[in-house]
Amino acid sequence: MRTHYCGTLGSALLGQSVTLCGWAHRRRDHGGVIFIDLRDREGLAQVVSDPDRKSTFATAEKIRNEYVL
Repeated sequence: MRTHYCGTLGSALLGQSVTLCGWAHRRRDHGGVIFIDLRDREGLAQVVSDPDRKSTFATAEKIRNEYVL
């Protein structure tokens, strides 16, 4: 299911699609843009949800701390 762990992401993966799995460590809403810190056994990755992408933004609005993603 996952292609990479959060702690293994780096500049070598720029422009590529990756699939991550983990827990929502923290969710922050900053004036419409939602930031989710995704945590797994290897580290953290920040996921950014833009309100211009309505379907993914609606999903991000429902996410709370410790949700499994």
